[in-house]
Amino acid sequence: MSEPLFTLHAQLAADTYLVGDFPCCRLLLMNDAQYPWCILVPRIVGAKELHRLDDADQLQVLRESVALARAMELIFKPHKMNLAALGNMVPQLHLHHIARFHGDPAWPAPVWGKHPAQPYEPGVADERMRQLQQALPGLIAPVC
Repeated sequence: MSEPLFTLHAQLAADTYLVGDFPCCRLLLMNDAQYPWCILVPRIVGAKELHRLDDADQLQVLRESVALARAMELIFKPHKMNLAALGNMVPQLHLHHIARFHGDPAWPAPVWGKHPAQPYEPGVADERMRQLQQALPGLIAPVC
């Protein structure tokens, strides 16, 4: 019997652009131009909680999360990096990485529920994804 395949939750797929894959996680860009906002999704079937992953997977997710946060700091130079794993609406394990600025629309509150998403203008998301791919040498860009 074959193992089930990883499938991205439909809500995450609808709200994001695919940037590429790390060895463990899929990297997504949230389609909200108000904030540099990425989401890491471990490609582990059935994963819902970070603390329930085995030690090796926890460590790999942490390494990839740190690499992403460092790259986002380098690219966007935020005042603060927000990291969160809520999962109340989307049960699939995913980690939000949001570069925050004193003047952003939600500052200093959390971004959730503050303002409706503002989709990227054509080409802007492509440029942001290219920046992330260049800053993350361990990232495997998606094949088109």
